[in-house]
Amino acid sequence: MADTTVRVGAIDCGTNSIRLLVADVDPPTGALTDVVRRMEIVRLGHGVDRTGVIAPESMERTLSVTREYAAACRELGASAVRFVATSASRDARNAADFIDGVRTAFQEHYGSEVTPEVVSGDEEASLSFAGATGGLAAQRVSGPYLVVDLGGGSTELVRGTDHVEAARSVDIGCVRMTERHLVSDPPTADEIAAATRDIDAALDVAESAVPVEGVAALVGLAGSVTTITAHLLHLTAYDPERIHLSHAPVADVIAACDDLLAMTRADRAALPYMHPGRVDVIGAGALVWRRVVERVADRAAITEVVTSEHDILDGIALSVARRP
Repeated sequence: MADTTVRVGAIDCGTNSIRLLVADVDPPTGALTDVVRRMEIVRLGHGVDRTGVIAPESMERTLSVTREYAAACRELGASAVRFVATSASRDARNAADFIDGVRTAFQEHYGSEVTPEVVSGDEEASLSFAGATGGLAAQRVSGPYLVVDLGGGSTELVRGTDHVEAARSVDIGCVRMTERHLVSDPPTADEIAAATRDIDAALDVAESAVPVEGVAALVGLAGSVTTITAHLLHLTAYDPERIHLSHAPVADVIAACDDLLAMTRADRAALPYMHPGRVDVIGAGALVWRRVVERVADRAAITEVVTSEHDILDGIALSVARRP
């Protein structure tokens, strides 16, 4: 049988970070093997809401890393590359400068032009869903899946089996909930109650678009969820291989969420798997995740939760490999 594997590059350039995945992908099966996976904090979108422009230092930080990523794609033999960018690279008045900078970086360091793409919300949901669910069938985890991407500003809920059937984004990310409600260290009962009201109201909105009944598997992704999973696994260091596609009983997930929410920031910082940038916001992430898990367990009678280390970056790689 002929080898159908293709080596591709995928770049996800967000508001805060830029990530690279070079992977060997088998397009018919969707099997994906990492060659290299990188992440740098560049804060491309810092201040864009306020000023309407990408700051010069933010742009240069991002383009400097882009040049490194372009060179890595060439050196590792990626046959094609896709660069998906945040809305900051579309909305800012100087977005054309950033787009030109990315094109030039790839022309000079990869050998062909790559243009940043700002994808629609529907395509973003589709890419995240494909990345998160790619390995589930091989584990004999059957759908329908509810994939929940718990971010800093928002949380996306996506339902489907072979493809996206329904999706909705709501503004209950870990950073937003921390800044809005959980300001004490540790959070007070009143702060937690206020945050819970916001979270539940947002999940009501999400559930009006994304039905939860009948879901066979709840799949959580992004840093809050993977950190909660590291906590319930009692890891001595952050270990993506232990975390990826791990299954945990609902009760264990809820207990881990409660534990992290109640901790002081100093106690969280002392945990061996805790990223320094997550110390102040993981409590809010844990509260959001607990409310999601409790709701899905109630509506769909799930007994365990799956955590995925794979997300939109993996979906981008799959999309490149499947292009004609």
